[in-house]
Amino acid sequence: MAVSIEQMSAAVCLVILTLVFRPANGDIATGVTDTAEAPHRRFEYKFSFKGPHLAQSDGSIPFWVHTGNAIPSADQIRITPSLRSQKGSVWTKNAVNFENWEVEVTFRVSGRGRMGADGLAIWFTTGQGLEGPVYGAADSWNGIGIFFDSFDNDGKKNNPAILVVGNNGNIVYDHQNDGATQALGTCLRDFRNKPYPVRAKITYYKKSLTVMINNGFTPDRDDYEFCAKVDNMVIPQEGHFGISAATGGLADDHDVLSFLLFRLTEPGQQQEPAEAEIPKEEQDKYREEFENFQQDLDKKKEEFQKEHPDVQGEPVDDIYETVNDREIRQVFEGQNRIHLEIKQLHRQLAMILDEQRRYVSVVTEEIAKQGAQTQPEQGQVQTKAPSLELDSVIATQQEVLKNLNELRNSFSETLRQVASTQHQGNAAGAYESVQHFSDIKEHLHVVKRNIEQLVQRNGAPAEKVKCPDLPPMPSCLSTAHFLIFAAVQSVLFIGYMMYRSQQEAAAKKFF
Repeated sequence: MAVSIEQMSAAVCLVILTLVFRPANGDIATGVTDTAEAPHRRFEYKFSFKGPHLAQSDGSIPFWVHTGNAIPSADQIRITPSLRSQKGSVWTKNAVNFENWEVEVTFRVSGRGRMGADGLAIWFTTGQGLEGPVYGAADSWNGIGIFFDSFDNDGKKNNPAILVVGNNGNIVYDHQNDGATQALGTCLRDFRNKPYPVRAKITYYKKSLTVMINNGFTPDRDDYEFCAKVDNMVIPQEGHFGISAATGGLADDHDVLSFLLFRLTEPGQQQEPAEAEIPKEEQDKYREEFENFQQDLDKKKEEFQKEHPDVQGEPVDDIYETVNDREIRQVFEGQNRIHLEIKQLHRQLAMILDEQRRYVSVVTEEIAKQGAQTQPEQGQVQTKAPSLELDSVIATQQEVLKNLNELRNSFSETLRQVASTQHQGNAAGAYESVQHFSDIKEHLHVVKRNIEQLVQRNGAPAEKVKCPDLPPMPSCLSTAHFLIFAAVQSVLFIGYMMYRSQQEAAAKKFF
């Protein structure tokens, strides 16, 4: 009994140790443990695309070629529209010769029905399979294909599914069985009609191919799930990346939003410099162009220095205007414009004041003349009304002169403040400039109010003047003619009503 208890305790310890030191699912999926160092990733823009401004004005995609029914746009590439029997694909123009790589593809498959067809494929092959029967690409390819199959051809109800299928160029794809007999790895994932775009991460590192899927239920870009892994997989050293899609009796929209390629380098391994990727002929060509450009630039500098000897030797900061200098210049320009406007108003007020003075003098002379010519025997009652009118006119003109003098003084004060603001310059500070502008604004409001009052007061006497009544217009129609016209019109109206009633009665007989 003791031996059996010791055996049971040892077994329990082994189970506990197994559970504790067992690696996580994600580590098994990716083949990377916590102690392993992650490879270095380098983005390759010549083999990638993403929006916005994905397509150029002529409809082409930089570094890529599209065929079939593919439709590039600014934000995505529609590989196939939701029409029957459509095929399309996009492929890299240049071949890729990376030993290890990683691809991140963002796509959306959407359709109206519960079922869709046929699917989408991501390729790495030695040649560009521009068009063919395998999801819109050529059959018997040499490389690897990751298929997102949305239609159940074999009737086993195992779709939508994701398959990893390899080919050496001599195998024909098995459509009837959905490639199940040729798949190196597979997983069941529904990628149709998701609220967010579906993301696929395909990693080929150290002869191992791993497929991770983001199911499209969350916007988290790093929320990947393990789908399939193929170890000891040998693929061509050089090949083209591509994406293709096809529709059949059923149709879906197959949209690819981005395709990002990263070169993977093992930790500690020296990375190839960027110059090593460019051929020597192109390097020499670019170097020669740069030297020619540098020589032209030096010549232009010498010509500019000869034409502008005063600028020679000055620092660049002194030649160009800074942001603060530009703001100060704009403030002074605005003050100058205000100063000119106020001067203009001041001149106009001076002219109005002179005219009012002349008018007062003329009125005073007329009053003196009328007073000398007035006869005493006319009586006090007759001279009372004209004298009161003249007194009111004189009082009004004096009030106008007083207001004009006040306006003139206000404009003089405003001009003085503007001049003092311009002479102070930068030392005055932002607060004083704002204060001066507020004073100017207040004075302008006072001017406007006073001018309105002047207009109202000068317009009051004019309103009292009454124009003579117009003579009565002669009547063109007498009373007799009007009565005859009304009688004729009544007779015509009654006759029309009788005729209309007879027509309606005749029309009802036919019903």
